[in-house]
Amino acid sequence: MSAEALAGKRVIDVATLMAGPWIAQKLGDFGADVIKVEQPGVGDHQRRWGSRKNGEPIYWKSIARNKRSVVIDLRRPAGAAALKRLAAKADVLIENFRPGTLERWGLGPDVLLELNPGLVIARVTGFGQDGPYRDRPGFGTVAEGMSGFSHLTGAADGPPTLPSMPLADGVAGLTGAFAVMLALYHRDVNGGGGQVIDISLTESLLPLMEPSLLEWDQLGTNLGRTGNTLSHVAPRSAYKCSDGEWVALSASAQSIFERLALAIDRPEMVDDPRFRTNADRVQDIEALDAIGGEWMGSHPRAEAVRRMDEAEVAVGPIYDLPSVYGDPHFQARQSFTTVIDKDLGPMRLVSVTPRFSKTPGRIRSTGPALGEHNAEVFAELGLTADEVEDLVVESRT
Repeated sequence: MSAEALAGKRVIDVATLMAGPWIAQKLGDFGADVIKVEQPGVGDHQRRWGSRKNGEPIYWKSIARNKRSVVIDLRRPAGAAALKRLAAKADVLIENFRPGTLERWGLGPDVLLELNPGLVIARVTGFGQDGPYRDRPGFGTVAEGMSGFSHLTGAADGPPTLPSMPLADGVAGLTGAFAVMLALYHRDVNGGGGQVIDISLTESLLPLMEPSLLEWDQLGTNLGRTGNTLSHVAPRSAYKCSDGEWVALSASAQSIFERLALAIDRPEMVDDPRFRTNADRVQDIEALDAIGGEWMGSHPRAEAVRRMDEAEVAVGPIYDLPSVYGDPHFQARQSFTTVIDKDLGPMRLVSVTPRFSKTPGRIRSTGPALGEHNAEVFAELGLTADEVEDLVVESRT
């Protein structure tokens, strides 16, 4: 295997839950040495979230993969001193405390950058480091609501709908990983120093919302919920097949729509004034969906997908969770990697993405036990026996 892209880089992850730890996970997947700094006794809150097996938190094993866990109480002098020593030898530090928290502990960016001028500090909060909402607690749920996402999600006659996965945290995590890499490029290639990155959960979602936001800004149109359809593309929806299974279809390009018309034996739709162009189809979406829904409803899903594939129409089955694991394409692509966890045994984790031809990422280990790597990390820092004892005593009090 070729060298991993971030081999030799050290990342200090003092964040909790989702967005910040996701940034560190992505960096660790590609070879960075990620040291997970956790609060004594409780550790990262993610350890207590979600389902458990044999008493072990399942998702922790993935979001904390490729990380080494140490226990340090940052609120106490010895703990703050230990973090300074970690930061002095690190490339990246990731945190998601409320604005001003690190500063109160004497660990603000000014202090850390004086110790290590090349340090990249990624700060993740709900609303950013300044502005009137800076001090509010910010979780992804709030960001999904305030960005406008939930306003546009759900049935037209139903309530605003929140996603059933941590969408805002995931987008902020990917945004943050991209931002860290830009900062490292600026430092290492352009000869710049370290810097601070201000990542807001809410602002990370706004680019996804921009097409709809511009509808209001430029046209005064306050779009509402439209279920599975889109206001500017047709047809695009979910359809129920004769066997009760569902498919997702998008025929927004004119050529695909024309192939769809032939595939469902309705070639006259191509010249129908109601459906001639995408703009026409958007105006008569109910009639168009009724035709598509009737055809799908008269065919089992496997047959419907086969016919659409033959016609080169963009369609796919809407899978439940077991079906995702069982899909032959995902299996052929090795979209899941089986990793042996010391507590849970074999786990099928989502494989590292994106895929690189020369510097692929990999999962080297699953999420560690709390403080599992105290001894080796403190030894690497060169702490004396007395300094280690100070840390241990502080952690117990």
